[in-house]
Amino acid sequence: MMFADLSAALSTVLPAADATAYERAIIDDNCTGKSTTATRRATQQRLSELYGLDPDDLIFRALRHLWDRDVLGRPLMAVTCALARDPRLRQTAPFILDLRPDAELQREVMKDAVRSEAHNRLSEATLDKVVRNASSTWVQSGHLNGRTFKRRAHVVATPAAATYAAYVAYLAGHRGMDMFASDWFRVLDLRPEQALDMLQEARRLDMVDLRIAGEVVSIRFDRLAADPRRA
Repeated sequence: MMFADLSAALSTVLPAADATAYERAIIDDNCTGKSTTATRRATQQRLSELYGLDPDDLIFRALRHLWDRDVLGRPLMAVTCALARDPRLRQTAPFILDLRPDAELQREVMKDAVRSEAHNRLSEATLDKVVRNASSTWVQSGHLNGRTFKRRAHVVATPAAATYAAYVAYLAGHRGMDMFASDWFRVLDLRPEQALDMLQEARRLDMVDLRIAGEVVSIRFDRLAADPRRA
């Protein structure tokens, strides 16, 4: 998920900047430290595909809002954003999230599933690249550890990561308690009751507006949706 490159870009560009500022920072100013212009352009293109890098994109706007508030939650917020935007990465998610703690990732099983989802339209070389890149992403997010043999690790969610997961789930059409049972919270390794507890902590930190009345849960995301260019 190019976490180091994303971190470099977000640490360089101001929160209220527009998409062209990210392009200049990555290509012209080389904030990600690439050796050639071609590599800088490729980095900018891939980061834009994964994250948007544009405040007009609501998913990126919310990520940018929460990024500076929570260093520990950044890898989980980044992978949540990448999953929302990258269908190939989403295809690999079930094989990671369904693994028991410390279970070993079976790369061939994941590759067969991606092959099936792609209706056999991908070459073996492309399939290997998809699985290799996805495995790297899940290591960067904290869901896998190990070098040669990768095993499932339990990630530790934060209030900002939970707020972001709730917002992405909301944009995907989930409402109320349904969002806590969605795959977006499975990415955080949180059960619904744990997710609700984490959102209550996020409310205390003034990250989200949350109201609970019996079985009815109401969440407002006005802060995340606000355009930083109009602040």
